[in-house]
Amino acid sequence: MLEINLSGKKRTEIGKKASKMMRKEGLIPCNLYGEKRGENGLPEALAFSIPFSELRKAVYTPNIYVINLDIDGEAHIAVMKEIQFHPVTDAILHVDFFEITPEKPITVGIPVNLVGLAAGVRLGGRMSLSIRQIKVTAPYKQIPEKLDIDVTELEIGKSIKVGSLSFDGLEIATPAEVVVCSVKMTRAAQAAAAAAEAAQ
Repeated sequence: MLEINLSGKKRTEIGKKASKMMRKEGLIPCNLYGEKRGENGLPEALAFSIPFSELRKAVYTPNIYVINLDIDGEAHIAVMKEIQFHPVTDAILHVDFFEITPEKPITVGIPVNLVGLAAGVRLGGRMSLSIRQIKVTAPYKQIPEKLDIDVTELEIGKSIKVGSLSFDGLEIATPAEVVVCSVKMTRAAQAAAAAAEAAQ
């Protein structure tokens, strides 16, 4: 996986009012969750903030990152678990991070990359990508930045489902019946097929 460095500062004031003030100052309130549990057994969060100008590099991108977090000089390795956006403006309101280790497997969605020109597309069909990411489970150092899927043999009317895929060292967490991509019939392809039949 790709890596990115982000720096933040611990925050002592929490709640809606404090968060609103932070955002006015260009800071995004964040929480870091890990193995640490409170007396009630629930995960304990480390509250901190990151400047929006820095955080946007990891959010507004198709890439999936492992994040090297520096929080007041403390080093943490994490992935983004949940991002809250404003329902109207799409501005980032809050981000939850999850702390990871090199040994423990994590489950993340990795971008799909279709490789090759499908047989059905060569005959006039149209490639349709149904999902942009497939969830996989593995230690983060074994997870690639993208999942290459060869579509060369895919014909018109056919599809590739998650269950037919396998990747070395990765356990696929997306359900097997989910369609990744398919080649759909177009008017041009129908006309070509009709012309070929008429010529026989």
